[in-house]
Amino acid sequence: MEFEFVKMHGAGNDYVYVDCFNQPSPLDPCRLARVISDRHCGVGSDGLVLMQKSQGASVFMRMFNADGSESEMCGNGVRCVAHLAVANGHAKAPLVSVETGRGVLSLVVTQTGPRTSQVRVDMGEPILKPSNVPVLVIEENQEKPIVDGLCSPLGEAQGWWKTSGLDPRMTIVSMGNPHVVLYCRDTTLVPLETIGPAIENHSIFPKRINVHFVEVLSPDRVRMRTWERGSGITQACGTGASAVCVAGVLSGRSHRKIVAEVPGGNLELDWDESSGTVFMTGPAEEVFRGRWPVKAC
Repeated sequence: MEFEFVKMHGAGNDYVYVDCFNQPSPLDPCRLARVISDRHCGVGSDGLVLMQKSQGASVFMRMFNADGSESEMCGNGVRCVAHLAVANGHAKAPLVSVETGRGVLSLVVTQTGPRTSQVRVDMGEPILKPSNVPVLVIEENQEKPIVDGLCSPLGEAQGWWKTSGLDPRMTIVSMGNPHVVLYCRDTTLVPLETIGPAIENHSIFPKRINVHFVEVLSPDRVRMRTWERGSGITQACGTGASAVCVAGVLSGRSHRKIVAEVPGGNLELDWDESSGTVFMTGPAEEVFRGRWPVKAC
């Protein structure tokens, strides 16, 4: 027995996608995510995404990180889900709706080739109240957004922070999943492999957190590197880029419309002032299709 899967990426953020419309869902998706994501003994990916039937949308998306933990949302992943929903006949372009842990998102799919699409996502409004992110803070005003507020728990205690030009003050944003944004002079000088997991797992973040280091190139262009909760260093993070867009506006560093340069490509962000929602536009690309033995699940 085998099930079919599709390996896809959005700006280099790659996942294994299983269309469960016409085949059973894996019995243990947490274990499957760990096994299939292994880059040496599995397919290799940042995680696993299941596409299931939804009562109120074109498709229901469940997303699992490479460590097997389930996450609320994935911005690059939801673009790929929308592409596959059209490619596999579950929805008609251009308008596709995807149910996620964040709620139902609306997407516009523009097919650019037989296996590629450009997708615009309504990411919804950012969540800024600390208790809803969540982040544990002891301040007089628990409702106040954290913008250049808390200092990184690893801030000036580390020698590298001066070299990279790090501003140790953190801005905290949730896009349905939690993000911390820190600004620096040069993202390449940040030891992401050590600072990332230390901040992700710090006790002030009860559900852990995605960590982003951002270099402002101009008011409408930034460069960012990401440590994703549960997956480690990734080539892109769509919800993270959305959080960076919000953080830039709140801190006065960048405009509402920006291009975020990520290691895997570029993402376009627009924090719409009238609606309060963030729109993200980026690619979705099939890499290959294959089969995986059920006994390995």
